[in-house]
Amino acid sequence: MRKEILDISQLDKSLLHELDAYIDSLKGDKQEQLIHVLHRAQELFGHLPYNVQLYVAHALKLSGAKVNGVVTFYSFFNEEPTGKYTISVCMGTACFVKGADKVLERILKLTKTKKNEMSEDGLFTIKDVRCIGACGLAPIVTVNDKVYGKVKVNEVDGILEKYRGDHHEN
Repeated sequence: MRKEILDISQLDKSLLHELDAYIDSLKGDKQEQLIHVLHRAQELFGHLPYNVQLYVAHALKLSGAKVNGVVTFYSFFNEEPTGKYTISVCMGTACFVKGADKVLERILKLTKTKKNEMSEDGLFTIKDVRCIGACGLAPIVTVNDKVYGKVKVNEVDGILEKYRGDHHEN
C-alpha cells in the first residue's frame, strides 16, 4: 500500500487554521461528519484540490482514497477552481427527454467552454448532473442556488446575460 504524502506548503495557513477550528468545533464522531467538513473546506478554499482532501483525511484519520471517493461521487464538490457562477444542467431522464441536451449545448456554445471547465472569463463553470429531483420542472438549469425550470433553448441567452450583467455591475 502506497503512503500518501501530505504537502500543505501551497495552502493558505490562515484558511487551514479556520478549517482546523471548524473540525475542532464538531461534536461526536468527526469521521461521520466528513461531508460537512468537505463543504466547509470548499467554502474556504473555493475548491478541493487533492492536497486539501489529504489534509481533511489526515485531520479526520481517514484514508485519502475514502475522502477522494466522496469528493468525486458528489457533484457539488469541485476538485478544480470554478467560475463565479456554476451552471448545472439536469440530464436525468425527464430533463433529457424534454431537451436538456440542447440546452446544455447552447450554454457550452455561448460560454465557449467545455463541461466541468471554467470559462476563460472566469464567470462560468458548466456541469451536467444526473438528477436534480424536480422532474415536473424539466428541463432544469441551476445557476449557483437559483433554479430555472422548463428552460427552452431560446431562453438560455437571456439567462446567461443576466449573470454577465450582474458581473459587470459588481
